[in-house]
Amino acid sequence: MVDYIVVGLGLSGLAVISRLEQRKKSFLVYEDNSQHSSQVAGGIFNPVILKRFTLAWKADEQIKEAIPFYQKFEKKYNRQFLHFWEIYRRFHSAEEQNNWFNAADKPGLDEFLNTELVRQVNANIPSSFSFGRVKKTGNINTDALLKDYRKDLLGSGKLIAERFDYDQLEISGEFFRYKDQKAKRIIFCEGFGMTKNPFFNYLPLRGNKGEYIIIRSEALQLNKAVKSSVFLMPLGNNLYKVGATYNHKDKTPGPTQEARGKLATELNKLIECEYEVVDQVAGIRPATADRRALIGSHPEIPNMYCCNGFGSRGVLIAPMASRELVDFIEEGAEISPEIDLQRFTRKHYRRN
Repeated sequence: MVDYIVVGLGLSGLAVISRLEQRKKSFLVYEDNSQHSSQVAGGIFNPVILKRFTLAWKADEQIKEAIPFYQKFEKKYNRQFLHFWEIYRRFHSAEEQNNWFNAADKPGLDEFLNTELVRQVNANIPSSFSFGRVKKTGNINTDALLKDYRKDLLGSGKLIAERFDYDQLEISGEFFRYKDQKAKRIIFCEGFGMTKNPFFNYLPLRGNKGEYIIIRSEALQLNKAVKSSVFLMPLGNNLYKVGATYNHKDKTPGPTQEARGKLATELNKLIECEYEVVDQVAGIRPATADRRALIGSHPEIPNMYCCNGFGSRGVLIAPMASRELVDFIEEGAEISPEIDLQRFTRKHYRRN
């Protein structure tokens, strides 16, 4: 008997498991590596929605919790996952400049938006209306972090690398039995794979496919992140990540020529130097209609929980959401109503 079975090992699963480890809880993880959104994501932590110059929901609180959360993994594995750099938003009009100045005066945003415009960030990235600088941003190397954590769990015998078969889950009043394993509680952290979960597939999880291209350019020599119609992020060694697309219709897992062409077209509008595309990656983000996470308990089955729906801001949301869920389970603490899955249970759940 273990305290928990956790299904899924993306950012959600990693965050939940780390909270259980802090509480000295025993657990077993099932992961078949079928969902890749956490591994291929840009991993950017940015509290500002740069299309509208607004603060994302509780992003100022989330970033204060997220940074030390990931720094603990850097200390644990003695390697760098966190990279700090500022984002430069290219303006396309004088109106955007004015909107930027107005936003920078608002409480919460003034901490992140610099009011001194930057005329040039790189000789190969022209702008007639300058750039705005976003402070306290950067990215997490989510792929490296998840690989290290997965290896750690495999080595300790706490990870079963196989697909979770819902038909073999037996539910009793006191515990769950899965094959030859018993557990007091079970938490599903499956990302977009939750759409096939018979216990939580009533939740309105929308797949949002995102694709990136990786380019190489010796001429660009950019050491900052730039946001225009696409995001351009330096990776080192003359490599850059360009993205991302947002496709609500395509649910296929692999990269597409359509997305590659679209990203290249937008990149050509941003930079004026030669480059070559060396790779392309894709993943389906687990997103909801209201852009809030799905955290909480099953409406009828005791001790069954869900931690999902992080969308494109998983690196910021995961530390906070996992803490709220585990505090809810272990201490009876309240979950923020904006991310409590009960907001959809009342509307969509139908008893069998």
